[in-house]
Amino acid sequence: MKKILFLLTGLDYAGAENQVVQLCRALRARNYTVHLISMVRPSAYIDELEEMDVNIQTLHMRKGIADPRAIFRLKRMIVDYRPDVIHSHMVHANLLARLTRVFVHIPLLICTAHSINEGGVLRNLLYRMTDPFCDLTTNVSQEAVNRYIEIKAAPEHKIVYMPNGINMERFIRSEEDGQSIREELQLGEGFIWTAAGRLAPEKDYETMLKAFAQVLLKFPDSKLLIAGIGPLRGALEELCHILEIAPSVRFLGIRSDISRLMSVADAYVLSSKWEGLPMVLLEASASSLPIVATDVGGNREVVREGINGYLAPAGHPESLAVCMLRMMAHSSSTLAEMGRAGREYVSRTYNINTIVERWERIYEQEDIRPLSS
Repeated sequence: MKKILFLLTGLDYAGAENQVVQLCRALRARNYTVHLISMVRPSAYIDELEEMDVNIQTLHMRKGIADPRAIFRLKRMIVDYRPDVIHSHMVHANLLARLTRVFVHIPLLICTAHSINEGGVLRNLLYRMTDPFCDLTTNVSQEAVNRYIEIKAAPEHKIVYMPNGINMERFIRSEEDGQSIREELQLGEGFIWTAAGRLAPEKDYETMLKAFAQVLLKFPDSKLLIAGIGPLRGALEELCHILEIAPSVRFLGIRSDISRLMSVADAYVLSSKWEGLPMVLLEASASSLPIVATDVGGNREVVREGINGYLAPAGHPESLAVCMLRMMAHSSSTLAEMGRAGREYVSRTYNINTIVERWERIYEQEDIRPLSS
C-alpha cells in the first residue's frame, strides 16, 4: 500500500483544491494511504476529507509572509509519515517541497501547476533554479505545458500534461433539481446563465457583468447566477448597480450544491483573464451545459467552438456578449445537443477514473525516471 502525501498552498473552495480532494477520494478507494498538508490553515473540505480517513495537517503559515521555519516543520512531518510519494500543488507548495528535499529524503516528488500563469519573472526563475530537486512537473493543460517550456520554468523532458479529472456521476443534470432551484431563487422563466468561482481579479467578473448588461437589452428576463466568494464581491455588487442590472444578477456565495445549480442553468459562462484547466468547465460539461468562455489557458481544450460552446477573447465585454447572445438564439433542442456533446467529450477525456490510473503509473514510476538517491 503506497503512502501519498499531498502538499497544498491552502485548502479553500477553489479548482485546484477541488481536484486534490477528488484525487484523495479516488486513491483511498484504491487502498492508498493519503495524508494532506496545507501551508496555511485549511478552511474547506475538512469534514469530507476526514470522512475519507485522510489525515490533515497545517504548517500554520500566513498568506503573503515567507517563513523559512516551514521547511523544518515540513521536514518533521515527512520524517513522521515517511511517504512513498510527495505530490505538491500550486506554486508556493511546489517551491517549498523542492527546498525541503534538500534536508530530508523524499523517494519521489511530483509538482503540479494549475495555471498558465503562476506569477512573474521571479517565480519563473525560482521554478528554474529548484527544478533539479523535483522528479517531474505537471500542468493541467497542454497550453500551460507549452508556456512553461517556452519561459523555461521547466525543461521539456521533465514536464508533462496531466489534466484534471472529474467524477461524472456527481454531475448529472436533473430537471427536478433545476425546478427546485428555480423556485427557491424565484428565477422566473427566462434564460439562466450560471458562473462559479472565486470573486478575484483573475476571473474578471467585471467583463462578465458588462457583457451581461448588453445581453439584458435583448433578453430582459434572463438571469445570471454567480456562486463563490472573494475580495471583489462588494465592488462587483456596486458595478451591478451602476450598470442597472442588479435585479437580474444573484451573488449566491459558497454553494455546496453546484451540481443542483448547474441543473437550473441553460448555459455556463466564464470570463477569466487566464486559466489552467478550470474544474468548473469540466463540471459544466458533465452537467450537459453548453458553455461560453474566454479563450485563455486550457479553456479551448474543453470548449470546442460551435460543438459544445463558443470562445471569446479575454477582457472584451462586447465579444463575450456576442457569444452569449449567439448561444441564447439557439433552440432548446440545439442547446441540449451541445450539452450532450460536451458531456460525452468530457466523459471520454477527463473521467477521474482514467486520470487516477495515469497518476498511479507516475506514482509507480512507470512513466518517469526518479532522481538519484
